[in-house]
Amino acid sequence: MKKKFINAVIYGHEDCDQILVEDGKFVGFGKDLGEVDQVIDLEGSLVIPPYVDSHLHLDYYMVGKTDKAKNESGTLFEAIDIWNDFKKGTTKEEMKERIKAAVLECASHGTQYIRAQTDCTDPNLTGIRAALEVRDELKDKITIQVVAFPQNGMYSYKEEGKTGRDLVEEALKLGADVVGGIPHNEWSCELGEKSIKEIVRLAMEYDKLIDVHCDETDDPMARFVEVLNAEALIHDIGKRVTASHTCSFGSADNAYAFRMMGLFRKSKMNFVALPTENAYLQARQDTYPKRRGMTRVREFVDNDINVCFAQDSIVDLWYPAGNGNLMNILDNGIHMAQLMKEEDFEKALDLVTINGAKAMNLENSYGLDLGKSANFIVLDASSPYDAIRNRAECLASVRSGEFLFKKAKRTYEIDLNL
Repeated sequence: MKKKFINAVIYGHEDCDQILVEDGKFVGFGKDLGEVDQVIDLEGSLVIPPYVDSHLHLDYYMVGKTDKAKNESGTLFEAIDIWNDFKKGTTKEEMKERIKAAVLECASHGTQYIRAQTDCTDPNLTGIRAALEVRDELKDKITIQVVAFPQNGMYSYKEEGKTGRDLVEEALKLGADVVGGIPHNEWSCELGEKSIKEIVRLAMEYDKLIDVHCDETDDPMARFVEVLNAEALIHDIGKRVTASHTCSFGSADNAYAFRMMGLFRKSKMNFVALPTENAYLQARQDTYPKRRGMTRVREFVDNDINVCFAQDSIVDLWYPAGNGNLMNILDNGIHMAQLMKEEDFEKALDLVTINGAKAMNLENSYGLDLGKSANFIVLDASSPYDAIRNRAECLASVRSGEFLFKKAKRTYEIDLNL
């Protein structure tokens, strides 16, 4: 079946207002694309690639609303300790229900791609097994990459004779897509560095991607991102490696940061910043001036180092808000990173779309390009600038040329014709 979407403002296709789709693929962008079986009028709305949430803890969804899980200090490390007890006894069915509910909420805002950071420091790998099943069940509608994430550490965790490192490898054997890590939660710098080297070794042995929670602290001397980048350089795998958070890099000495920028450009490693979550979590020990927990996003953009924004958490022990709407994340992120020059607005949407897909290594299948799957979303805006300025609502999400959902533009009973 051949269908045509008309009256569209198409991101990256300035001289086109129509999209031609056949057999679930993009087969044309232009004007007057001929006769088709079905015509869909987008009424001047903005079409962009689907949102990509490149860092989200689906297995923690809504845990913050339970009576037995309260993070009184609001800190990262108290949340980790509480979660370690809370997760015990959770069944796979309960975990799947939580993960599916999180995916549904994200999908309702236009997200079609998620990298799910899934805790594997559990001898039963309950969360991993649940996430893998959800990944496979929803693959035609939502693309999910499952990260084997050792929340309690690869070497600082041991239970029932299994270390976090053992459980990461077990998760990879079960089918996890990405090797995760958290070196700043190991008991020493030595163990943190050891974990990074083992992460890289496992990824190369099992042909997996890498995504490390890296330097999510306020310590300006944290240097695990340097170790990760060095490993990426040594093994020439930078495009397959992502450093998430890197909050301490925002507090690091400028001379050190300048040197590292050159090495990041050389390795081509990816970065994920989590604007709302780290603004809330970080600098709990600061009085004033008070840091905001952001890595050097402005400098990454200016140096052509791939960086993206993501939600991280939705109402869990780490973050008490969030709803999976990446337009909200983008709005917060560009304010905190001061990415609001005229030229910044032209590419800001990339921070929650194209750049995230690049970090997830999806470039060959993702985007508004001929021959690729006809996956896109429709925003209630007439330009990228208007979409960002107004935090535009997602009116429709299209997967392989078919609507996942669609809704009408907002109307008002009273005409505000002043």
